[in-house]
Amino acid sequence: MANRQTIMNNLTRRVSKSKLGKLFKGYQQLREANYISSHFGSYLTPVMADSHELRDSVFKIRHKVYCEELKFEPVAPNGLEIDEFDHFSRHCLIRHLNSNALAGTVRIVRPQRDHEQLPIEKYCLNSITRQDLNPSNFARQDICEISRLAVPAEFRRRQMDRFAGAATGVINQQAYSETEMRCFPFIAVGLYFAAAATGIESNIAHAFVMMEPRLARSMSFVGIKFEQIGPVVDYHGKRAPYYINRELLMNNIKPGFALMLDSIRQDIRHQLPATETFFDQELKPLGEPLNRMAL
Repeated sequence: MANRQTIMNNLTRRVSKSKLGKLFKGYQQLREANYISSHFGSYLTPVMADSHELRDSVFKIRHKVYCEELKFEPVAPNGLEIDEFDHFSRHCLIRHLNSNALAGTVRIVRPQRDHEQLPIEKYCLNSITRQDLNPSNFARQDICEISRLAVPAEFRRRQMDRFAGAATGVINQQAYSETEMRCFPFIAVGLYFAAAATGIESNIAHAFVMMEPRLARSMSFVGIKFEQIGPVVDYHGKRAPYYINRELLMNNIKPGFALMLDSIRQDIRHQLPATETFFDQELKPLGEPLNRMAL
């Protein structure tokens, strides 16, 4: 297999400048795109948390990661990590098909009413210096925030996944490459794509996220290029505000991942309701304080 790959690489270099080379490169990209999409679909699938049971699964995963492992939040007696933004959020999960276990979660905070704010507006608004991209400039239904991405420890057992940041989706670029797909973090990327698909299919025009610069850099690895709209500030670690929209996403995503995103979009499309509805369930027991951190 290694000899075959070496021959292919040598052939690619020799013919790269010719018309045949361009055709060959196009064939390689198509083969890679089909592999990435089919590999993800063979082992993992996106799931919208459209029931109370699935939403509780979301909150349990977040509690394991944000409270028990990272200790960003105090441990809750009920084992659920919930905050004030969850009742107007959509939650995505990735399910591992072989075991039927839930392998990670991410939420899309989606305000619907004038008084509902994004976490970035409530806690970090002063960090945004690009006033043209201030979320307050846009209608509530046109904005969202991607946050609370969490991958539980049991799905980070490989040696290359045991590094700081893996629990919240950072990609170790030293360990992964597009030619080493057996090592690729499909769960983390699938969660980002599930969030992107939810935003696109819900016709959300503007997406924001407060994250570490290294996380933004790792996302550029697959062509998700967030635009930094303010300086790095000290907010539960060194973080900065970022912005992305559909045009920025689709113009930069690498060919090998565009097909994977399209497949996830189709799955998400069939799971979204025809109209925007959110659960009215009480998200916390009476008297239990809400968690205040927003990621």
